[in-house]
Formats: sequence, C-alpha cells, structure tokens
Amino acid sequence: QVQLVESGGGLVQAGGSLRLSCAASGSIFGINTMGWYRQAPGKQRELVATIISGGSTDYADSVKGRFTISRDNAKNTVYLQMNSLKPEDTAVYYCNARVVTGRIYDVWGQGTQVTVSS
Repeated sequence: QVQLVESGGGLVQAGGSLRLSCAASGSIFGINTMGWYRQAPGKQRELVATIISGGSTDYADSVKGRFTISRDNAKNTVYLQMNSLKPEDTAVYYCNARVVTGRIYDVWGQGTQVTVSS
C-alpha cells in the first residue's frame, strides 16, 4: 500500500515562505497524479495544486504566482514551495496521491499545519 508523509509546516509571518514535502513509500509505481489540498477552519477542503508524473502542473487561482509544486520521481517526493504567504493561507495541508493499478483510488497523508500570522 502507498503511504504519504508530509513535513515542513509551521508558523510564518505574512509575506514569508515555507516549503512542504511529501514522501511516498510502498507500492509507488502505481502513482499517477500527486497534489496538495488544504482545509481551513470552518471551510471545505480545497485543491491547491496538482502535478502528474510527466511534470504538468495546475494551481488554484488563489495561489497562482505564489506557490510552486514540483516532483522528484527518483525520490518519490512532491514539494510545495509557498511564497508571499497570506493569513488566508492558514490551513492544514494534505498531500494526495492518485493510484492507478487494477483499481483507481486516492491516498492521503496525515496533514501538516501551516499558520500565517498577520
């Protein structure tokens, strides 16, 4: 089974930067798309950014120009570089992997807290 472990969250001042990492282990050869989602207090979980194995990326409008998702296939790790952070970016950030084998299913990490102070 695929397992995802996030790291890199923490407390940062508005305008600062953080770099999140998500390391995948287990049956990693079935992973196609990976991505980052976030859930702020009182809000629904939302898509932040996605990246496929070939490197194509997509971003939510709210983070375009500030966040960058990247993927190191050799290390089975996906990153989220977050710059120019705003208080509204405060949320629990979750790593996601779409597994495509004999069946299609999603795997989620435990989440990492990002708090941006004003």
